[in-house]
Amino acid sequence: MASTAGRRPAPRAPGTDRSTRVFEQLRELIIWGRIAPGTRIIEADVATRLGVSRTPVRAALQRLQQEGYVVPSGSGAQSRLTVAPLTQEDARELFQIVGEVEGLATWRAAQHAAATRTPLVRRLDSINDTLNAEAASANPDGRKIFDLDQTFHRACVEGGGGPRIIALYDAIKPQAERYIRLYISALVDEIGTSVGEHDVTIRAIEAGQPDAAQVAVRSNWQNAAHRLARVITHLGERGAW
Repeated sequence: MASTAGRRPAPRAPGTDRSTRVFEQLRELIIWGRIAPGTRIIEADVATRLGVSRTPVRAALQRLQQEGYVVPSGSGAQSRLTVAPLTQEDARELFQIVGEVEGLATWRAAQHAAATRTPLVRRLDSINDTLNAEAASANPDGRKIFDLDQTFHRACVEGGGGPRIIALYDAIKPQAERYIRLYISALVDEIGTSVGEHDVTIRAIEAGQPDAAQVAVRSNWQNAAHRLARVITHLGERGAW
């Protein structure tokens, strides 16, 4: 094998950073529902809106398609990209994947020494208590509930996940967040149940029981998928026709 000593890194292709910025901007708009599910994505319109050429937009759209945020519709010359619809089947798959990744991280967290687990348990208890109080208030704030719930799950992952687990989590979790953000107002009444499921996870970590912690996290996400399915049945899938 040839030596690489002293070799300079290969230069980045022109526009690489720009395409990443376009990708992140579009992903954020999709996640927050500002580009609605089912919306047609027109390359030229995106370029004009973001003030860039079509080249970084094309690269960004390819990446969004690879990660499942946009999907092709039609065929041949009539093919076009649209924002991925929100469907029950897609939600079940996403929530299952997130549950597996988060469950693995939590399994690892519960294996840490007590001195390491204790600060994590205290943090999770604090977040969960605040979440419970907000959900039980007279006028619960859906956005605050969303943020607290995401903070809880993120803390679980960071408490036990290494860089590979966290990278996997960061790649898939935002797709699940699309559902939670867009249906959160209809899910507020279910938060108390989720808080109880969170507590099962916390107690398993506190007791140093990795298998129980992993099962608790998986169950929380499976149950969340069932709760969301009921809401989608009532309100309808978005962007699907």
